[in-house]
Amino acid sequence: MGTIGGPRNPGCRGSALVIALVMMVVLCLIGLASSLTSTLEIRLSGTKRGSTDAFYAADSGVQVVLARVENFDLPGKYVNDKYNPFSDPANINPTNAEVLIEHDTTQKGAPRGSGFGVTGALGFEHYVIASTGKDRLEVNPSTSVCTVEQKVVRLVPGAE
Repeated sequence: MGTIGGPRNPGCRGSALVIALVMMVVLCLIGLASSLTSTLEIRLSGTKRGSTDAFYAADSGVQVVLARVENFDLPGKYVNDKYNPFSDPANINPTNAEVLIEHDTTQKGAPRGSGFGVTGALGFEHYVIASTGKDRLEVNPSTSVCTVEQKVVRLVPGAE
């Protein structure tokens, strides 16, 4: 008769320990992989946020400049057909965007699809607004930069 708690099969000694150690290694690898994946996802979302901030900063620069019609008066403002509207103290810059308006003298006449035919009663002044926005520097060491360009056509009385 065997004794209770007597010797076990000698070929199985320590197998539970080996299985437990293998399971611990597998679980550690799964934890490490999930940690690396979440770190990558955080970086990607930060980069996306930075590029979105840069786009909206550039777009708001265009909108601020468009809101003030005086930015498109020609006499004395444009040097070499270019004008920085934020050099004028009357233009506030809540966007921290860098904006440059260029008077495009190569374009003549009505823009395509505007519904205006060839007419001598109206003249057309063509402008290109280039606005460059950046994301917040203190948050991300690699900054995102976005430039938005918008074409603007001003109707002026024509020479008859």
